[in-house]
Amino acid sequence: MTSTSTAPTPFNRLLLTGAAGGLGKVLRERLRPYANVLRLSDIAALAPAIDDREEIVLCDLADKTAVHQLVEGVDAILHFGGVSVERPFEEILGANICGVFHIYEAARRHGVKRVIFASSNHVIGFYKQDEHLDASSARRPDGYYGLSKSYGEDMASFYFDRYGIETVSIRIGSSFPEPQNRRMMHTWLSFDDLTQLLERSLYTPNVGHTVVYGISANKDVWWDNRFASHLGFEAKDTSEVFRDKVEAQPMPASDDPARIYQGGAFVAAGPFGD
Repeated sequence: MTSTSTAPTPFNRLLLTGAAGGLGKVLRERLRPYANVLRLSDIAALAPAIDDREEIVLCDLADKTAVHQLVEGVDAILHFGGVSVERPFEEILGANICGVFHIYEAARRHGVKRVIFASSNHVIGFYKQDEHLDASSARRPDGYYGLSKSYGEDMASFYFDRYGIETVSIRIGSSFPEPQNRRMMHTWLSFDDLTQLLERSLYTPNVGHTVVYGISANKDVWWDNRFASHLGFEAKDTSEVFRDKVEAQPMPASDDPARIYQGGAFVAAGPFGD
């Protein structure tokens, strides 16, 4: 198994969408060992390229022509772009639903054979916190955002079956510097573990469409990655080191979604516009 400290041969050019987002900013530096050139894209403004190993491309994922131009010349795509919180359907539609279609169509047209899709735990957010899941568990999205990620996983399956484009769909739990609440003690994914998971997702051969839960080696987890064992991902970090700090917070009420559902507060967001 390779590690992030001994990176394998870099790709010529990798594309990272959503590069202005919270995780995008983290990955901008961490992905450098894996590409001779890192193409960074977002609809929001990005810091200028720091050297000739970065390319900055502003792109609206809802713009099919712009996305096709964005994908030209890349070897693999890390698709982190889109609306990352629960919002009205109309706001989700352009970037998260049309956008993922545009990414896969551009990959097909330009011969890109590997996509890393930033899916989400919110595709299964309506399961209770005492239920244990694996990749074969039926999806139960907890909102429009979760629906868009579920759609993206179906898009990944279709484009593999039809066109042979391989995808690793990472159902990211909660990737922050540290867990922010009791729910995140179960779902936390450290930046180091995320980086290792991305490396394995880029370089493992014959992944087809693999669904993997993005979590660190936390003490009490709800998700089983046995169907993604071929990736060789072995989380190194754990939320346990933050337990005292998190448990000093007040306990949520017994009827608080953050205490009941795996998707936490997302299950109660909206409806919008009433």
